[in-house]
Amino acid sequence: MNPRPHAIDDVVAILRNARHVVVFTGAGVSAESGIPTFRDALTGLWERFDVAELASADGFRRDPELVWGWYEWRRMSVMRAQPNAAHRAIAALAREVPKLTLVTQNVDDLHERAGSEGALHLHGSLFAPRCFECGQPASLAHLPDEPDGGRRLAPPRCSHCGGALRPGVVWFGEMLPEDVLGQAFEAARACELLLSVGTSSVVFPAAQIPIDAHRAGATVVQINPNATDLDAIADFNMRGTAANLLPEFVGRALPPT
Repeated sequence: MNPRPHAIDDVVAILRNARHVVVFTGAGVSAESGIPTFRDALTGLWERFDVAELASADGFRRDPELVWGWYEWRRMSVMRAQPNAAHRAIAALAREVPKLTLVTQNVDDLHERAGSEGALHLHGSLFAPRCFECGQPASLAHLPDEPDGGRRLAPPRCSHCGGALRPGVVWFGEMLPEDVLGQAFEAARACELLLSVGTSSVVFPAAQIPIDAHRAGATVVQINPNATDLDAIADFNMRGTAANLLPEFVGRALPPT
């Protein structure tokens, strides 16, 4: 279902006058670049495992080689993918509005590669590993070369204490980073417009962000091909994919070059 033409006109008018915009992105944005979501079926080595087993501290303790191998396969997939039109539209918007806060639930770096700076990563990043034992940050500069079906892979060791490195993402049962979450809520309560893009709006506390923006008086615009729980409070529900809709109304809102 395509959004009503006058709805796009209304959003464009609001966008042109907003001093502070929050863009809140979810897995649907990266899926358009070919990045599988957690709801997609696992394949290869991991098809007989539950995602919760691969994305948890307990799973890592039981089988660190299995978990690290899965995350290296995911990191390889991300590094081979390219930002799509939605990522680029968000980066272009940030260069034009007085203030834009980008909050993402995605653990890839596609926003950054599209040109966005200072994204708040609620669920961490595949590119920021740390020690499982002491928490010391580490870096991984190489491009993984993983077989299509995946493989077990021993995690690198921490240069500080010798412990195993873990992916720098938020696993099931872990809290979101308090400082990042606090910044996201602060921005939501201070903005005039919040764009919720490609997120199912069911996982809390992240799903509370657009709700708080609505309660603080901001206009909430949802871009999603499917209905979500946010439909009930969003001022505009724009049915379609981010890569199709965002470039259209962002392009219309920006001054001509």
